[in-house]
Amino acid sequence: MKKSKSLHISFLGAAKTVTGSMHLLEAEGGTLLVDCGLVQGRRKESQHANRHLPAAATSADAVVLTHAHIDHCGNLPGLVKAGFKKDIHCTAATADLCHYMLLDAAHIQESDAAWLNRKHGQEAGWEDIVPLFTQADARAALERLVPHAYGEEFEPIAGVKAHLIDSGHILGSATVVLDVKAARGRRRVVFSGDIGRRNLPILRDPTPPKDADYVVMESTYGNRQHAAVEEMHEQLLEAIESTRKRGGKVIIPSFSLERTQEIVYALNELRQAGRLGPIPVYLDSPLAVSLTEVFRRHHECFDAETTAFDKAHGDPFGFDMLHMVTSLEESKALNGLDQPAVIISASGMCEAGRIVHHLRNNIEDSRNTVLIVGYQAQHTLGRRLVEGRDRVKIFGVERDVRARIRVLNAFSAHADRNELLWWAKACGKKVKKFFLVHGDEDQCEALGKHLEAEGRKAFVPSQGERVEI
Repeated sequence: MKKSKSLHISFLGAAKTVTGSMHLLEAEGGTLLVDCGLVQGRRKESQHANRHLPAAATSADAVVLTHAHIDHCGNLPGLVKAGFKKDIHCTAATADLCHYMLLDAAHIQESDAAWLNRKHGQEAGWEDIVPLFTQADARAALERLVPHAYGEEFEPIAGVKAHLIDSGHILGSATVVLDVKAARGRRRVVFSGDIGRRNLPILRDPTPPKDADYVVMESTYGNRQHAAVEEMHEQLLEAIESTRKRGGKVIIPSFSLERTQEIVYALNELRQAGRLGPIPVYLDSPLAVSLTEVFRRHHECFDAETTAFDKAHGDPFGFDMLHMVTSLEESKALNGLDQPAVIISASGMCEAGRIVHHLRNNIEDSRNTVLIVGYQAQHTLGRRLVEGRDRVKIFGVERDVRARIRVLNAFSAHADRNELLWWAKACGKKVKKFFLVHGDEDQCEALGKHLEAEGRKAFVPSQGERVEI
């Protein structure tokens, strides 16, 4: 792509939808890609989008990564596979997390393709599936990571000075602040990344940017409000105790990164306070176990409360009832449990991984509870459970949903409508326009109306749209 004499932003992903975040800034000094995430949802559509990255992305002069969630970083191996050979900038914690997240994503790509090819390889007309990317591609992407501290200034492309501020969403998550040289003077362009909630445990609160001219802003919950953060412990405890009384198990589909650590920390606090009685808790996710180790290495991201808990009680992410499950044999053994227990497993949207096996084995038992603690994208198994379907398909077989389905949105790591409006207001009065992305269309449009009611200009771009700023 030729250098642009004026500034443009192209919305290459996560426009009027959640997942697949990918935005391109075109400046005088070159092009800068912000995030390169995997699209999640309908398999055929998402596979096509993930396999066919835009040429503008693969030819970018640099990447800045907001955080290590797969819908923001997951297609970096695909980007490198397609020929990208430049730097990928991020925080130090994000770089450490990506080591596990990207290699795990590549392993899933390889193993799923191998399994399907073995199962269907002898069928007439079957064409072997090629993984989206491999572990070798993931390692090549990891070699391109350039870590930075919060607040450290760097120049990803000529004429653009950047620094990262804490977005409070997950460990190492960042809002990208770009001071861009332009024909009509320097402008500050901000990409919010995912914005966290205030007063959540473990992490510091989000830091809004100052003096922004244009803001590309997430809007996952642009018209929804979460339960108060203070209700997290009460909701979690009540769900466990009511299920224990029925003699059932609590099955928690959880994202390996951040949500799992938040739940473990909450259970630890309840245990230390003497409120949670003895019940085995199984963390059945090798990835989550590895990522928890990364958390232990990055105390610089913790808030004051977590630091104080660590000093008073020791490891925030380990307690007497917690069992780390890594081997496949240990995971399979949980199928035979016939006593109350809590099983935390990935993936968070119930689309892959060990959680699907736990749902298959527990969804038809009315004693059990499936506890939804995170956002569920459209067309995922998790979303169908949240919608209250009486029957769902698991591993191709229709099953009755007899287990109780409970949604605890107090655990959400995404800011809700009021928190997003607070963040936007804190950006200051200088902002000329907010571009609303990373949200379903109804959420983006609703947030835009709320912003306009407060005298702000907001715009909801379409997929692939290119705008001048």
